[in-house]
Amino acid sequence: MRVLTIAMAGILAAGAVQAADVPTETAVLGRSQVTLYLHDFLTDEEKATLRLVLSNEQALAIFVPENKGFAAMAASPDDGFIRGGQPVASAVALAGLPDAATAEAEALAACSTAKTGKAPCVTVLTVTPGK
Repeated sequence: MRVLTIAMAGILAAGAVQAADVPTETAVLGRSQVTLYLHDFLTDEEKATLRLVLSNEQALAIFVPENKGFAAMAASPDDGFIRGGQPVASAVALAGLPDAATAEAEALAACSTAKTGKAPCVTVLTVTPGK
């Protein structure tokens, strides 16, 4: 259990450092705050898809189906988010989690397990529920 805790702390620290230097776009959609992290590796197609979640309540409802809890999406810079018009397996979105840190940690861990590239996964989208 201690190894898992240390690994999760490392994943969170790497994600926090990377997210701090990445430009973001943030919007309030309904009662949720949605933040898109504009990593350099994201293609125009990937950014356009993520901006739909940022700007369209129906797209957000697909990402966060019950409109409850915190959500995060992580992707591998090597694998990307969409390839050949299809989402890649390592681009992981999780919703309905109790807090932002858990949402990010679990999305990053799931992405890290599924990725084929060597670069560490990064957070590309977060959703904070309204009150």
